[in-house]
Amino acid sequence: MRILFTGGSGKAGKHAVAYLINRGHRVLNVDQVPLAHPGVDNRIADITDAGQMFDIMASYAGYDELEPGTGVPRFDAVVHFAAIPRLLMTSDNECYRVNTLGTYNVIDAAVKSGVKKIIFASSETTYGVCFADGERKPDYLPIDEEHPVIPEDSYAMSKVVNEVTARSFQRRSGCDIYGLRINNVIEPHEYAQNFPAYLADPGMRRRNIFAYIDARDLGHMVDRCLATDGLGFQIFNVSNDDHSVAESSAALIETYYQGVPVGDIGPDETFYSNKKAKALVGYRPEHSWRMYLNKKADDGA
Repeated sequence: MRILFTGGSGKAGKHAVAYLINRGHRVLNVDQVPLAHPGVDNRIADITDAGQMFDIMASYAGYDELEPGTGVPRFDAVVHFAAIPRLLMTSDNECYRVNTLGTYNVIDAAVKSGVKKIIFASSETTYGVCFADGERKPDYLPIDEEHPVIPEDSYAMSKVVNEVTARSFQRRSGCDIYGLRINNVIEPHEYAQNFPAYLADPGMRRRNIFAYIDARDLGHMVDRCLATDGLGFQIFNVSNDDHSVAESSAALIETYYQGVPVGDIGPDETFYSNKKAKALVGYRPEHSWRMYLNKKADDGA
């Protein structure tokens, strides 16, 4: 597929782009800085500028596309990851402005350019736990896509607004628009770098609902969404299958979630349910921190 990918130079984006390139897709990365990866075309642009997004949506991806003499090809899909990536990076209102206006511009340009498949990055923070002032427990476990989304911060607010924006565009256009509520993204090197501390102090992961998503498995999820047509508007949690700590589900519930209604959860099963993604698009995560840390660390020692 010929894919326009916004935010492909970021932490999550660069791994997703690499995965898509390896799957044989052509990717035009739209970002503030280029991504130095073999086979990736880059375009520098500001997603909050509607004119730039409309122009790039109708542009060549590279010089080779001039050769056939048949005009500009149409993008088969748009993957939108570009955003202010977290709270406390810019002012709150700037974070909200960039994320909401940028998403509107990208989806608007894609729909009006005839793109039939749009995938956009939402966030675990929409559930209101991650950036709450103090402790905010989920309404129930495991958290699925039906859990209420009532955040308190500008970043998560922007993601909730983006989901509503996407739903509205999908209803009018009829194209497929899938939103990914991405959990805490872990790059391969971060297992050795960060996880020993998580195993020693599980409470460090409370705000992430003790979950995580390997950056490579996130690329796989994007690819599965690209391959699955006809679902209209959908929201998917994206996580790996296990907790990001060595404690069992029962121990975590006893320590952190007393009084929270709990459904069927396996001994090491993530509290951030990915069952919908598995059922509807065939998502099959391959990675676990247990594959990259030694057995001693796996036992929590």
